[in-house]
Amino acid sequence: MIKKIISGGQVGAGQGALDVAIKYGIPHGGWIQKGRKTQSGILAPKYHLKEMSTASFKNRIEQNVIDSHGSVIITHGPLTGGADYCLKMAQKHGRPCLHIDLNTVSEFTAASRLNAWIKENDIEVLNVSGSRTSEDSSIYKDTMDIIESAVVLGLVKTHSAGQWLDRKKDDTPEEPLPAPASVDEAVGQLIVDMPLKVRVSIANMEKEDLESLNSTLGVSIQNRILIKDVDGKLFASCLSVSGKDKLDGGGAAFVIIEKLWEKLQKTHRMRII
Repeated sequence: MIKKIISGGQVGAGQGALDVAIKYGIPHGGWIQKGRKTQSGILAPKYHLKEMSTASFKNRIEQNVIDSHGSVIITHGPLTGGADYCLKMAQKHGRPCLHIDLNTVSEFTAASRLNAWIKENDIEVLNVSGSRTSEDSSIYKDTMDIIESAVVLGLVKTHSAGQWLDRKKDDTPEEPLPAPASVDEAVGQLIVDMPLKVRVSIANMEKEDLESLNSTLGVSIQNRILIKDVDGKLFASCLSVSGKDKLDGGGAAFVIIEKLWEKLQKTHRMRII
């Protein structure tokens, strides 16, 4: 499973991959040439790339290959320029390398192939290379779609989310969070506390299956969040959201679970591309 995404930060495939990492809270990095220069100017500070002592783009490409477990190169058409050099460096250093030519495969097939390749080669640090936007206007969005889908595919097919939820119902936080005053605040606290794999797992559940979370996440919400609601503001918010006249602790917890699911559906659900 991917634990880190790196690239050279260039406008196009490189930044598309980094933006997926930022969106999902996956650690990211990589090397960029001296001056943090890209074709569109200086690389934005939000991208946590290390600056090389040389302006050579070839040195940057090679170092990113070395620092990863494998490289995926995404293009429309055959390899040229820096993308071709990335393949050569992967061959030189004995690193797995996958070229995805979007002129020959659909984005969904590409994402499925990438996910299978990541598993087959035990890729944890993924280097992403490919075309630049100046050469291919759609490569940024296409790369984002493929990397995002591959990440979500890998997470949906893991089974560790249930284990985390089961442990969490009896946990006592080391540093108790302030009592949320509304359902939205409670949902926000849960999202911050949840690993990515759990967020993705919940987002991809069907609504009718949410009740299965009552014995794990629901208990955790009662023990860790609702118990702090001494002034009743959160419970009142749960009542208002539910539209009901009465709720017990389990009912209030389920209101929060439903709102959590609705929010994660917008950000973490597997999309068909």
